[in-house]
Amino acid sequence: MLVFVFLFLLDLRNVVGVTHSLRYFYTASSGIPNFPSYVSVGFVDDVQISYCDSRKNDNIPKQEWMNDLRSEYPNYWEEETKTCRAKQRTFKKNLEIAKQRYNQSRGVPIFQQMYGCEWDDETGKVKGYDQFGYDGEDFIALDLEGQSWIAPKPQAFNTKQNWENNRVVQELEKIYLTHTCVEWLMTYVSYGRSSLTKTDLPSVSFLQKNSSSPVCCHATGFYPNRAEMFWRKDGKEIHDGVVKEEILPNNDGTFQMSIYVNLSFVPSDDWAKYECVFQFSGFKENVVIRLERRKIRTMEVNSTTSPIAVIVAVMIVALVIAVTAFLCQRKKNVTQYSTTETSSSTSQDSHPSICCFRLRPGDMTY
Repeated sequence: MLVFVFLFLLDLRNVVGVTHSLRYFYTASSGIPNFPSYVSVGFVDDVQISYCDSRKNDNIPKQEWMNDLRSEYPNYWEEETKTCRAKQRTFKKNLEIAKQRYNQSRGVPIFQQMYGCEWDDETGKVKGYDQFGYDGEDFIALDLEGQSWIAPKPQAFNTKQNWENNRVVQELEKIYLTHTCVEWLMTYVSYGRSSLTKTDLPSVSFLQKNSSSPVCCHATGFYPNRAEMFWRKDGKEIHDGVVKEEILPNNDGTFQMSIYVNLSFVPSDDWAKYECVFQFSGFKENVVIRLERRKIRTMEVNSTTSPIAVIVAVMIVALVIAVTAFLCQRKKNVTQYSTTETSSSTSQDSHPSICCFRLRPGDMTY
């Protein structure tokens, strides 16, 4: 129900410029059987680095290289655990306040926060964001540039006034998102560079249901998922008759995606003018496959095909459709929150991590 999937790593050896990100997600809930009432997860470049919940009450590393921080910050994970427990208490209070404001005594309320920062290692540009949601809808979000809070729901108006009237806490918020968050992001990237530079190129193939169906360019086995695909004709990107599907995960941790082009009205001799292009974000070189009829795998069955082969083919297609439908539905259920512009930091000791985040507006009760 509460799945956060954010994986888009880049190979720093081959990139033009990389935007790195540090994000934290907090979720408080009640009434969900066999699910912790509080969960926090952290991501660097959308690779999970930490996890804590109300059952274990310990913040633990999710990457081996995150353990290496102890050499420079011996009390790192102890401090992260304190932060997890402090946030848990605050979130429990805020969940109850939100339930009262929404006059909700039943159901399964869910209260969430997403905050973090982004840093472009080429331009130095930074962005920061802090956003809250209740029951899957936006509740209140920070406009860091305007030093204000955006409240799309009337239930959040009191929170907006309270936080905007506290200028000291607002300044701490800005400092955190524009400095401390970015400094820690740089530290994490430095420690995890060997892992974060992992790159797997895709296997690309052409598929077609029958001779009159759109041609599918299918890429699978690639990693990270920060990728694009498009069709070109005579070297120019085309959009007419093109349908691109969302990126889906494979069982082995890699990804797959497909993009279709309708060539039903294109003369056969012109098919060779088309190319499928796979592109990792920020990479200099693309994977380019020219379309050739002999490369297209089709499910079209001719009269000489045995009935058994037909049945097997149908079963395989049905299985693929079922799996794809499951993955699509699973992805639709993911709660995601986007961002507003900025970046920041607040530090008071040698380890200005999330422990020093306790004074931020997001940690104040509503």
